[in-house]
Order: sequence, then C-alpha cells, then structure tokens
Amino acid sequence: MSADYGKIGQSYKLKTQYFPSQKINFMKRAAIHSRSFEEHKLPFIQQVFFELEKRGIPVIVSHYFEEYLDQIHYYPQYEDIFDSPDDLKEGDVVFSIGGDGTLLEAITLIQEKETPILGINMGRLGFLATTAREKITEAIETVISGNYQIDSRSLLHFEADEDIFEGQNLAMNELAILKRDSASMIIVHTYIDGEYLNSYWADGLIVSTPTGSTGYSLSVGGPIVLPQSNNFIIAPVSPHNLNVRPLIVPDTSVISFEIEGRSKNFLVSLDSRSRKVEANTQMAIRKCHYEAKLIQLGDNNFLKTLRSKLNWGMDIRNIQTRY
Repeated sequence: MSADYGKIGQSYKLKTQYFPSQKINFMKRAAIHSRSFEEHKLPFIQQVFFELEKRGIPVIVSHYFEEYLDQIHYYPQYEDIFDSPDDLKEGDVVFSIGGDGTLLEAITLIQEKETPILGINMGRLGFLATTAREKITEAIETVISGNYQIDSRSLLHFEADEDIFEGQNLAMNELAILKRDSASMIIVHTYIDGEYLNSYWADGLIVSTPTGSTGYSLSVGGPIVLPQSNNFIIAPVSPHNLNVRPLIVPDTSVISFEIEGRSKNFLVSLDSRSRKVEANTQMAIRKCHYEAKLIQLGDNNFLKTLRSKLNWGMDIRNIQTRY
C-alpha cells in the first residue's frame, strides 16, 4: 500500500518554516556593490540605478564599484560611497550585482551591521545570488514594499597570532588551508576545542559552513548540509590516507590547527581571499557572533536552488510527477 508523500509533505510544510519569516523595515536607502563586468551586462546595471532613481530611493555605492564605474566612464547618480560597516545605516539594503563571489565580497563590507543583502545574478550558477537579472524591476519593487523574508546564514570567524586578513577575518563559505602550487603535501594537525582530532596528510584542509557545503567542500567530497543545520564540515583536500573522510561537527566548536611540511609557507583562504602564511603560524576558526542576512524573494528556497542549480531530479519520471 503506497502513501501519497506529496500531500503528506505539503501538510507538514504548513506546520514548519525552514526559512525564517521575519520581515524588516522597508528600504530607506540602497547600497550597491559590484565588480567589473562584461559590456553586454551594462544595461542591467543601468536598470538598477534607473529603477531606484525613479522611485526616489537614495543610492550609495561601494568604493570598489565606484572605481570601476570611473574606469568605464559611466557616472550614475549616487550620493556617497561606502567601504566599511560604519557607513551603513538602519533601513539600508545592499544590492550585490554579480555572482556568488561578488556577494561574498559584499559580506566583508557589511560584517556586524547585518544589513540585508539581495544578490542579483549576473553570473552562471548563483547559489547565493539567486535573483535573475531579467527580474530586476520586480525584485526592487518587492524589496521596497518589504514583502520578503530574511534567510540568516552563519559565518566563520578566523583567528591567528598575526593579522593575516587586515581585520576582515570572516568567511561565509569556508576556510581553506592549502599547500602552495607544486609544493609537496602538508600535514594539518587539527584540534576540536583543544582536543586532538587528527593529522591530515593532504594537499590541504577545508572547514566549511553549511552555506559553503555546495562550494569547495562539495568538490572534495563533502556532504551537502542544509543552511540552518548549525554544523561545520571538516574535509581534507586530496588526502594521502584513503580512510580519512569528511567530518561534521557542531558549530559551537573551536577548531585549531598546526601546520607541518617541507615548504616554509602555505596558503590560507577565507572564501576567495588567499594569503601566504608561514608554517609556524597558530590559527583557529569559530562561529562568528553575527550572521549574514540574505533577502529571499517569492518561493525561492535552498531545496529549490539545489534542484535548479545541480539539476537534481532531472529524471523524466520526476519531471512528470513533481515539476
């Protein structure tokens, strides 16, 4: 006897909300961050400025974006620039125009202000920047009306005995400790809350948030973890002992590292920002005391993103019954 799992699931969905349904104040000012982009994408950038100006919304731009606008000799109307959390105010909304990398960069400008951020996707995959560029007008109208939800994502806080990242010690996706170029493997001695876990003989080690589980961690065999799971993923990169596998630990853990290797230095990466580090550097990672607040429009959610971006369920039997 078969059960109608579709109806059961719909009934259950009414009782549980995976994403928080909290609403915030309506937008009072738009902060825009972007990187360089191809010429054919300029009309979409222009549309963002046009739609905001038409609705009387004041605009500020990141200093990175301002530099690029100067390079291409495009001078839209904006009232100021921002380059730190101190420049953001209550009622601001950050528009990240680009791909996931652009949104990760925007998070470093927001930090503890937890300013809501909407990712407009100019790239290809877009797990975080999920708003299609063809829906800019609709998205801006929705944000102005306040008719959206906030998806809170945990962040990593990096600590070391030297200032490696010039004070920007956070990551939304992952910390990666990697050997340099063609150097021989490294040994990453790893501790959880001060207790010895393992010595990873590998090309590197990744500590990922649930958000980052669909990124670098996934590419080295880590599991996909739902965003609100309150976990970290520890995953080795090309381990030299085949019985070593990714490990999920509570995000209340403090994970620390000591590095050995023939090379005198190695690479440490927070999301897309990499630095060369000496082998005797002491490092640790913990959950950040603040979160990233992603704006979720309409019926977008993590499970839908998995199906659309990773082509899950692309089986003719699923298409006939579920899509």
